[in-house]
Amino acid sequence: MSQPADSQVSTPPVSKRELWSWALYDFANSGYATVVLTAIYSAYFVAVIAAPLDVETPGQATLLWTLAIGLANFIVLVAGPVIGAIADRRALKKQFLVFASLLCICSTAGLAYPGPDQWLIALSLLVLSSVAFALGENLIAAFLPELATGEKMGRISGYGWALGYFGGLLTLSLSLLYINHATAVGDTASDYVPVTLLITAVIFAVASLPTLIFLRERTPQVPAAAGESYLKEGLGRVAKTLRQASRLPDLFRFLACLVLFQAGVATVIVVAAIFAAQELGFSEQELIVLIMVVNFTAALGAFAFGFAQDHWGSIPSLTVALLIWIAAIVLAFFAESRPWLWLSGNLIGLAMGATQAGGRALVGRLTPAFRNAEIFGLWGLASRAAAILGPISYGIVARLSGGDQRIAMLSTLCFFVAGLLMLRSVNEARGMAAAAQTDGDDPID
Repeated sequence: MSQPADSQVSTPPVSKRELWSWALYDFANSGYATVVLTAIYSAYFVAVIAAPLDVETPGQATLLWTLAIGLANFIVLVAGPVIGAIADRRALKKQFLVFASLLCICSTAGLAYPGPDQWLIALSLLVLSSVAFALGENLIAAFLPELATGEKMGRISGYGWALGYFGGLLTLSLSLLYINHATAVGDTASDYVPVTLLITAVIFAVASLPTLIFLRERTPQVPAAAGESYLKEGLGRVAKTLRQASRLPDLFRFLACLVLFQAGVATVIVVAAIFAAQELGFSEQELIVLIMVVNFTAALGAFAFGFAQDHWGSIPSLTVALLIWIAAIVLAFFAESRPWLWLSGNLIGLAMGATQAGGRALVGRLTPAFRNAEIFGLWGLASRAAAILGPISYGIVARLSGGDQRIAMLSTLCFFVAGLLMLRSVNEARGMAAAAQTDGDDPID
């Protein structure tokens, strides 16, 4: 099991200020996920920027959106573990995090400029911002095992996710206030959606400052071998970890499980607004209010799940969360009126907070010390593979069904069922023991 930083020699103790600074990054970057990927920009892209494409080929705009998300996640899938391995070896997690944050902030602001029918520019900026966002998620997660002991990792991860959902609430609330003002004076979506993207970028920049200032790098730097480049060294570290998969069977089983259920989660995140707008005619304002409420229930889910995970264990708690996901997707499929979709959305919120906080914490518990960024790079790889598999599957089904969002949404149910079945093969106690043994056998090399 990974050792917390305050138990290692020659590393500074973890202060409450630093813990809060770490958790605030989830608050800072969640506005991107809610505004760009979920609530506003996804529906705006389909309904405005790429709308002419749907006139000739229904479902084409949705497919383009999901393909762009898939491309971004493929880039992170390939690069994430290598960047993580380099960050571990060279003690560069903090520097990489700063760069990824600045890139995401700037490209999010850039999304404000493409207008109707400029879908290629919009997709290029979407891919760039999504790559930076995902790399930042990997890197901030890699600090978790250094800041929290194993028995408290679930609740600390839950605090971060809960704060993240409140960050999404703040960004959506300010966006809704502006949209209400803009529509009152006769502005259209082409006028007010770009402003919500600038609001998102500013909140990300301001709220991430405590993280970028106070979070400390604790990984010891290891000198490079003569003539070995960062890239070669990073690839070598990842290859070695994969070769050692047999020594950490439960970690790799859970990563495979995460690919399955996270494919469903990732799909819902990037198509929820499209589904609500296309199937039940939700307006921009209604979509924002729905996502705001879902963010609140997700915060409750993440907070409560952190304590449940530490008390009852990760596997039973994740099992309950996946059952809630399955019930929510079935409700969404049969929803014929707004109240049923509201019920489904709130169940999704509770389950989303639980699975996202719980998955990160369980990976932390199963990770050997000194390999935090590397293993969380693999966690990111699993998450990105899921974010390719799920949304692209949805986009293809939507395209083949002539734009039928309900049939496409039902396809996500398979991912949650498969993830639930795979979870039964993971033994948390055995996995933590294997991680502790790997610490002693091979701490660095």
